[in-house]
Formats: sequence, structure tokens, C-alpha cells
Amino acid sequence: MNQRLFSVLIFAFVVSAGASLLLYRLIASRVTANAKQPTTQVLVAARTMELGTLIRDSDLKMADFGGTLPRGALLHKEDVVGRGVVAAIYEGEPVLESRLAAKGAGAGLAATIPAGMRAVAVRVNEVVGVSGFVVPGMRVDVLIAGSPPNAKADVGTVSKTLLQNIEVLSAGQNFQKDSEGKAVQVQVVNLLVTPEQAEILALASNETRIQLVLRNPLDTQTTKTAGVAMSGLFGGPIKPPEPVAAPKPRRIAEHITLPYPVAPPKPAPPVTVEVMNGNKRVESKFPAGSENAQ
Repeated sequence: MNQRLFSVLIFAFVVSAGASLLLYRLIASRVTANAKQPTTQVLVAARTMELGTLIRDSDLKMADFGGTLPRGALLHKEDVVGRGVVAAIYEGEPVLESRLAAKGAGAGLAATIPAGMRAVAVRVNEVVGVSGFVVPGMRVDVLIAGSPPNAKADVGTVSKTLLQNIEVLSAGQNFQKDSEGKAVQVQVVNLLVTPEQAEILALASNETRIQLVLRNPLDTQTTKTAGVAMSGLFGGPIKPPEPVAAPKPRRIAEHITLPYPVAPPKPAPPVTVEVMNGNKRVESKFPAGSENAQ
């Protein structure tokens, strides 16, 4: 073999061996540093707990957690046991305050209702419930159909979007979100609304016909609609007319101003009274309206 080629191979081998040794020491130092990093005992889930689960002592275990703790991580069992789960906690995951209901709120559907919100039940069938695809976690619009008050008789039934982007809290007794989106045939769904929307929905449920419209959960835009009247389906105006307002009471003017001056009335002519006394005749004149002229 050529002496020069042999020297080059030896030099390359020495350089590669030195680089490998340097890389090994660098990785070993990093591993040793991570091994010496302090850990903290935190509570983790011993099993996967779905939405609405009431946490028991057997559902928790202690585990070492290295690095910075997640915000809201709980360290003591007494702070967790007996509380409801409002967001799924998976096995081995630290238990966070944001995933639990408030102390004393219990578990189940009530624990999943955020503060300031309400759950309103709406009776549905296969049509109203969009063929069973109105399931927990979906977003819907609420449509109503009925005859508005003070509307003309030829307008007929009017359909209008009442509420938009409303979250479905539960379908029947199932309040766990289905990631596969399977259809569930139920008779009642619970909608998550504000107190003001709850009043509107309660009145609409009793006085009109309700239809739920499924929408994309990522579509949060609110659309303004005027509604559709029955007459619009047969060639008439699509937009329903505004309700006829009650006539305003007529106001009698206290002072009337004429556009031109009016001359004062002329005084009445005096009243002439002729008196005969024998051969004498006497005429007397009195102003009109006086007592002597009457």
C-alpha cells in the first residue's frame, strides 16, 4: 500500500475517534445533568377520567415530575378527592385545577356548567335534532317558526334565526363528547346559554316551533338575517313586514297660528227703539248686546 495513503487513513481514523469521544462526553454530561435535576412529587391520574367523573382516592397516585410544574398542578389528595372532572384527565397526566369543578359542586352535568351560564332542555325529534348528530360539544343555531303578533293575515308563518353559535351541553343523559361524532337519537338536548338566552328559549319553546341547525364549531361568526315569510315561498316578498304599530293618540293643539292675519270682527250696529207718546214720537238708540236693547 502506498505510504502516503496509509498515513491519510491513520489521520482520518484519529480525527473520527477524537470527535466520537468528544460527542460521547458531551452527551454523557447532559444525561448526568438531567439525572441530577430535582424532581417534585405531584398528583397524577391513575386512570383516564372522563368528563363528569367524581374523583376517588383510588383514581390518584403520586409521581416524580422534573422541571417546572404546570400552572395549577395539585400536590395533595385532599385538594382533589370528591371533586368532579370538567375536562378529561388522561392516565399519568398531572391533575390541574382548571380540569376540576369547584369544591362542593359535585360531579355530573351540573359541574360542567361554567359560572354565569345555564343549561336549558329542548325537546327534539329526528328532524329537530338533525338526525341525531346534535351531540355534546357541537354548535347549533336555533330557528323558530310561527305567526308574529300584529302581522297581516296574508303574511302567514314566519321563520327566523333566534340564537346562534349555541353549545350543546348534553344529548339525553350523555354529556361526554364523542370524538367520532356518532349520531345519537335522543328526545331532549341541553343547550348552554346565558340567563337572558334562557328566557328567550323558554318562551320560544312554548309559543313557536323550534328547529336546530348544525354548524361548524370553528365558525363563530354571527350572521344577521331578516327571516322568511310564508308568502315569500310563493313569489311574494321574502322579508316579513314589520309589525303594525298601534296608532299614536292625536294631540289637540293649544294654540293655532294662521298663516295670514285676520281682521277683527266689525261691531254690530246699534239698536233703534221708537217710542210713541200721544202725538210725540221718540227714537232711542242702544248699543248692541246691552241690557237696555233687550
